[in-house]
Order: sequence, then C-alpha cells, then structure tokens
Amino acid sequence: MFSETIIQQYPTFLVFLAIFIAMAITMILLPFWIRVLRVRQIGQQIRADGPQHHMVKQGTPTMGGVVILLAVVATALLCGNHDSPSQTVPLILVILVTVVTCVMGLIDDLSKVVLERSLGLRPNAKMLCLTVISVAFCLAAVNLAGIEPTVTIPFIATLDFGVLTTTIDLGNGASFSIPWLYVFFVFVLMTGMSNAVNLVDGLDGLAAGAVMIAMVVMAAIAYRTDQINLALFAAAVTGACVGFLWFNAHPASIFMGDTGSLALGAAFAALAVLTKTEVVSLVVGGLFVLEALSVIIQVGYFKLTRKRVFLMAPLHHHFEQKGWSETKVVIRFWIITALLACIGFALFFAQSL
Repeated sequence: MFSETIIQQYPTFLVFLAIFIAMAITMILLPFWIRVLRVRQIGQQIRADGPQHHMVKQGTPTMGGVVILLAVVATALLCGNHDSPSQTVPLILVILVTVVTCVMGLIDDLSKVVLERSLGLRPNAKMLCLTVISVAFCLAAVNLAGIEPTVTIPFIATLDFGVLTTTIDLGNGASFSIPWLYVFFVFVLMTGMSNAVNLVDGLDGLAAGAVMIAMVVMAAIAYRTDQINLALFAAAVTGACVGFLWFNAHPASIFMGDTGSLALGAAFAALAVLTKTEVVSLVVGGLFVLEALSVIIQVGYFKLTRKRVFLMAPLHHHFEQKGWSETKVVIRFWIITALLACIGFALFFAQSL
C-alpha cells in the first residue's frame, strides 16, 4: 500500500507498476489454477448451435476469471491510495461491482459444469442479479461518491437524468437520493456491457485482448481526470488480461468463462460511470456494442422474417463462417477495438480541453 505522497509524486510510475504486478500475479497463478481445473475435470461446455469446429474445445479448463479477479483486486489494493475518501470510495465501488459480478459468473460457470448445461444460469436469474448489482452500484455512486446523474454527449449536450429524483431525508442533515432515470440508464449500460463482453468471449484471446485495449484507454481517462485509484484499477485489469492472454491465446489452455467476462464488462461500465464517460465508453468499447447489436439484429430479424442477416451471430462467428481463420478474426477485431478506443479517447480529450 503506497502513501498519498508517493502516489502524488509518481502516479505514472504506479500505473505502469500496476500493469506489471497484475500481469505477474496472473502468469504465476494460472498454471496452478489450470492444473487444479484439469484434475477436477472442470471444463468448458461448448454450445451445440455454435460453429462445429469449436467442439474440439470441449473440456478446456474454464473459470480463468477467478485468477484475473484476484490479480486485479490485489494490485488495486496494493498500489491504491487509501488515505483520501474521494479516491477510496470510487475504488471500493468498482471493486465490489467486479467481485459480486464475478461471483455471479462463477455460479453460472459451475452450473454449466455440474449440470452440463452450455447456457448456464437461466436468463431471468442472470438479469435479476445484474439488475440488483447495477441499481445498488448506481445509488452508491450517486450518494457516496458524489456522481452527478447526468450523461454528457461530447460536443452536443449534457442530459440531466436527475430531473425525476426522489430524496429521502435520513435526519441530521443527511439525505438519500434516487435519480430514477439515471438508475435506469446505468442499469442498461451495466447489464448491456456485461452481456456484450460475455458475447465477445467466443474465440481464443478475443475478449481478453479487446478488454485489455479498452482498459488502457479507461486508465488514461481516469488518469486525465486525476482519479488515480481508478486509473490503477483499469491498469491492473490491463495487466491481468495481458497475463491471461499468455495462456488464452490460440489454442487456448484456459477460458475466462462467465466468471471473467461478466465481471470485466461490469467493471468497464462502472469505470464509465465513475469517470463520467458513459457515452464515450460506448465508443471505446465499440466492439462490444457491435457484437451485442449483431445478436439483437439477428434474433429480431429472424423472428420477423424467418431469415438471417448474418451467417451466424455474434459477429465474430459470421466472419468465421465466411472462411476467416479464428486467429485472423481475433487480430482484426483487436485492430478494430484499438481504432474505436483511440477515437473514444480523442473525443474525451477534445471535450475536456
């Protein structure tokens, strides 16, 4: 745990140190975790309606998100500044969101292994959990971290989502605010991003690489707004994803599972709220948005016309069906993520000038 003085004097060094520490922890722990999973015969259940050549991945160890979470939390707590409430509260909130969502994903993954159901938890159960998590996070962010219930569209307008707010008097000058519109917005953002990252996690290295790139930009945004603890957290996620990629690159030795993908999506959304870059985050995480939209379009169009827009959804499977190799899809989607992330940061930077 570093003092506030060290953080103030060497913030850039600490951000890079957080990347290294999280990467090192992940790379050290993953071989042991893979061995445990293999002994316990805990492996991925592959969807029967997915690409048939993916069936060779059946039984590959999953739940690598457990190690990613351990590395991120340990690094954030070690490197973070815990002397300033304005820095500590946002860090605690994003850690709690990530941990709770990770636990939900862990239960989902275990249900797949134990019950041998490739789809895991029922959709209604997942949505209920994500609803509780997103609503609780939003209320805590507004009331404990002082987050304004507004959404800024760069160069266009700042929308006030606090116009419909219920304020509860707690006595002694304290109050509790419930900005209904903003709560709904955060619910859509967090549940959407969690499920979107989960959809992206369909090819070896795709989700880990895309999250790594997006989190680099989120770390830069947090750093730019002097939220060093959040920058350290995003940097830790970046490092953990780099370490995970060593074992998740094609052919993958382990998958992150819903344990990792759902948690990383929720963490990304939480960072967007805490840095007040909700709209910018949709550009930075544009690949996640595109993947989710491809599923929505495919399902909706099929219900209306009994025809398909894509050869297969999510979008990465469409290009696989067109003959692209898995590695080509992953690398090109990483490039798209990097391009969108750069555009998103450019929008944020220009808006902040």
